[in-house]
Amino acid sequence: MSIRVERDKEHGIAVVTLDRADRHNAITLDMARRLGEVWRGFRYEDEVRAIVVTGAGGRAFCTGIDRDAAAHVPQPSSPYTIDDPLVAIGPKANDLWKPVVAAVEGMACGGAFYLLGEAEFLVAGEGAAFFDPHTAYGMVSAFETIHMAQRMPFGEVARMALMGTAERISARRAYETGLVSELTPTGEALAAARHAAAVIAGYPTEAVQGTVRALWSAREAARAQALAHAPHLVTLGNLPPERQAELFTGRRGAGAFRLR
Repeated sequence: MSIRVERDKEHGIAVVTLDRADRHNAITLDMARRLGEVWRGFRYEDEVRAIVVTGAGGRAFCTGIDRDAAAHVPQPSSPYTIDDPLVAIGPKANDLWKPVVAAVEGMACGGAFYLLGEAEFLVAGEGAAFFDPHTAYGMVSAFETIHMAQRMPFGEVARMALMGTAERISARRAYETGLVSELTPTGEALAAARHAAAVIAGYPTEAVQGTVRALWSAREAARAQALAHAPHLVTLGNLPPERQAELFTGRRGAGAFRLR
């Protein structure tokens, strides 16, 4: 299913890896279901006290949902609802309150923010880059921007969402604005994230999980209210799938963007 889980019982941590490096770790429908199962399963594994999530290959953390998979998700006709296979791929959506650290190398874009938005903090290699292509392809960035608005300054997330494929946020800029908490040399993000997770796992788990829950309760009301509006905005604002595909094909070959 292209989700790999490694457990380090000595240090009380697990590493969850999106393992489709040949497709920039884009998420299939099977992977989305498997992620939910993995997070829910960790609730019952007392020996796992902290978790790292990362992407294989070094070229990308994740580029969101696989476009081939997205084409096979039927949608209801009502403008008040949407079937989004990524909406429950994060740990918090699956009622997991053990701390999760994200290790980012390469690209992280679009649907990757469902996972990054539910991690406690991010560690990134210097070559990492963050962007949100939705608007460029005639799609509303709703869930993604809501997740990122919880951890980035408003102007930064607004610019990222509205500039689409024209601009990417460098790891350095992400660190300066607080999206990334630790910047490492390229290729060393996973090791740094594992170290942080092992430190956290060494503390009393009741205190750690209580702290995680307290942190999230501070933002939960605003986040829940915003997410409730997201399906309507996506349904009303997205272009038809065939028009999205035309824009995707046309822009894919252009390759013009600015890194800041």
